[in-house]
Amino acid sequence: MKDLLIDKIRSLKARVAVIGMGYVGLPLIQEFVKKGYYTFGIDIDPEKVRFLQEGRSYITDIKDSEIQEIIQTGRFFPGTSYEVLEEADAIIITVPTPLSKTRDPDISYVMAATESILQHLHRGQLIVLESTTYPGTTEELVKPKLEESGLRSGVDFFLAYSPERINPGDPVYRLPNTPKVVGGVDPQSTEVAVTLYQSIIQEVVPVSSAKVAEMVKLLENTFRSVNIALVNEMAIACSILGIDIWEVIEAAGTKPFGFMKFYPGPGIGGHCIPVDPHYLAWKLKTLNYNARFIELASEINTSMPRHIVTRVQDALNNIGRPVKGSKILILGVAYKRDINDIRESPALDIMEMLREKGAKLFYHDPYVPSFVVGGERFESTELNDEFLKSLDIAVIVTDHSNVPYDRIVRTGVLVFDTRNVLKGVQAPNILRL
Repeated sequence: MKDLLIDKIRSLKARVAVIGMGYVGLPLIQEFVKKGYYTFGIDIDPEKVRFLQEGRSYITDIKDSEIQEIIQTGRFFPGTSYEVLEEADAIIITVPTPLSKTRDPDISYVMAATESILQHLHRGQLIVLESTTYPGTTEELVKPKLEESGLRSGVDFFLAYSPERINPGDPVYRLPNTPKVVGGVDPQSTEVAVTLYQSIIQEVVPVSSAKVAEMVKLLENTFRSVNIALVNEMAIACSILGIDIWEVIEAAGTKPFGFMKFYPGPGIGGHCIPVDPHYLAWKLKTLNYNARFIELASEINTSMPRHIVTRVQDALNNIGRPVKGSKILILGVAYKRDINDIRESPALDIMEMLREKGAKLFYHDPYVPSFVVGGERFESTELNDEFLKSLDIAVIVTDHSNVPYDRIVRTGVLVFDTRNVLKGVQAPNILRL
C-alpha cells in the first residue's frame, strides 16, 4: 500500500486535497497545482471559494494573476464540499487552531475536519495535519478518530504532522525554499509524507515522530515570544533610564557570537507568536508542570499596548492636552508590515484603550480599508496635509513600507514611533519607543 501511494505521488498521479484555504492552505495549493497535481481546495467560507473561482486572491502574498494561472490549468478545484475527499490520495489539514477565552487550545476545527475525513477515508490515503497544536494531538486524537473506520495507520492509511512555516509578507522565504519538518505517527507514514512534500519543497527534514514535529513549531515560536518579551522589557527599562533602545540593540548586534537581534514594538500579533506558546503551556499544565517562562513572556508582550497608551497619554499631557477629545491617528493596524492580516494585532488593543479614554480616533492602513473595534466601525483615512495638521498625535504602530512618514513629520504633528521607522530622522516632534 505504501509503495503504491509513493509511486502515485512520484508520477504526479496522486490527487491532493487541502482543507482550509487561508494563508497556509492557499500557498500549498498553488505549489501542488504548479507541480502538476490535481488539487482540491476545501473551505467552509463560500466567499473565499467564490473569490478563487473568479480568479481573485484574498491573501497579500498571492496575486490575482497567480490565482488565475492555477485556475486556468484545469487542475485546481475550489469548493465547500468534503465529497471530493473520496477521490483524494493525500489530504492536508490547514484549519485554524485559536485559543478559547480562557487561553486554552481550541482544536474543534481540527477535529471537525478529521470527522469529515473519517466519512470518506479509504485505504491508500495520506493525511497530514499542519495546523499548530500541542504535542500528542496527531497521535492521541486524530489517529484514534480515523481508526474508528476499522483501517489501521501505517498499514491501510498514513498519518503525519508537518508544522507550517508560512511567514506572511516575507519576499525571500516562501513555501518552496523554506525547509519543511515532517513527522509521521509511524515510519511508513513519515516516508510517504516526506515523498509528497519533496515534490514541492526544496528541503524536507524528517523527524522521528509526529510529537517531535508538533514540538518543533512550538519551540520556534516560543523562542521568538520569549526573546521579543525580553527586548520589550529592555525598551521599557531604556525609556526609564533615558537611553535609546534602538542604538543599544544595533551596538549589541556587532558582537559576532552569542547575540541575536530582536526588536521591541507595541505588542505581538498574528496567529502564531501570541497563540502557539499557550498550546505548550496548556499541555504542560495537564502534566502538573507550570511553564513560567512562557507565562512571563506572554504577560510582558500583552502589556505593551497598555505601555504605548501610557506613553501617548504622557506625550499629550506634556503639550497640555488630555486624551479625552484629542485627535489621535493610528498608522497601521495590520499585525505586521505590508500585509492585510489584523488577527491579534496590538493596534486593536491600543485603539480600544484610547477609545475608552474618549480619544477621537482615526487610522490609516493601505492594506486594511475598514474594520471594527469595540463595536465601532472605522475606515482608513486619507493622509492629506490639512487632516494631519489637525491631529494632536500620530502613532506608528505598524511600519508599512508605503506610508509617507517623512511628509507626516514635516507637518509638525507629534509623531510617536514605536517601530523605529524614522531611524536617522531628527525632528523635535518625534517621540520614540
